[in-house]
Amino acid sequence: MNAPLVCVVDDDDAVRLSIGLLVETLGFPVRCFAGALDLLADGEALEGAHCLVLDVRMPGLSGVGLQERLGRLGSVIPIIFVSAHGDVPMVARAMREGAFDFLQKPFNEQVLLDRVHEAVQVAGRRRAEAAWQQAFRGRLDALTVREREVLDGMTAGRLNKQIAEDLGISMKTVEQHRARVMEKLQVESLAELVAHVIRAARTQEGAWGG
Repeated sequence: MNAPLVCVVDDDDAVRLSIGLLVETLGFPVRCFAGALDLLADGEALEGAHCLVLDVRMPGLSGVGLQERLGRLGSVIPIIFVSAHGDVPMVARAMREGAFDFLQKPFNEQVLLDRVHEAVQVAGRRRAEAAWQQAFRGRLDALTVREREVLDGMTAGRLNKQIAEDLGISMKTVEQHRARVMEKLQVESLAELVAHVIRAARTQEGAWGG
């Protein structure tokens, strides 16, 4: 697995270099960009990024504009804003869009390092969860229509007899479908199954299979 990448985006050459060198002391690889559009054009950097350190006001596309665009793309990369322009509306907008933090220049270097380190850890957890969600939804997609109907009954707390009556099939058939559901979803118990379905629903409400 590649080391977590940190991307620094600032149109001020001196600031960009300074932040890049500072973050490198954490041992993470760093990529620096002079503008938001430059970062967007680098798919490899976006794929590997575990944290973005962005200036707020930049020509072409602002830091908050980049944040909003990444959000529309479904990005889960934590973003730390650093700017001399710490006006309340800008901070509120960034935080509302899910910014990890907002530091005003001149900032305490150790505070930035601590926040970057925390952001990288958060990104790791987010990526792991996204991978789990994708895998579980893939397993849900593998269920047949009847298996999904049985799954609905199982997660609703219905007994096999009740599911059989609901679907107009025999209890033996319900038991067979139930066993296949458990096997396909790779769970060992009903409690584990329900927990997984609830977990999946947190990020895709009401849409188990996509």
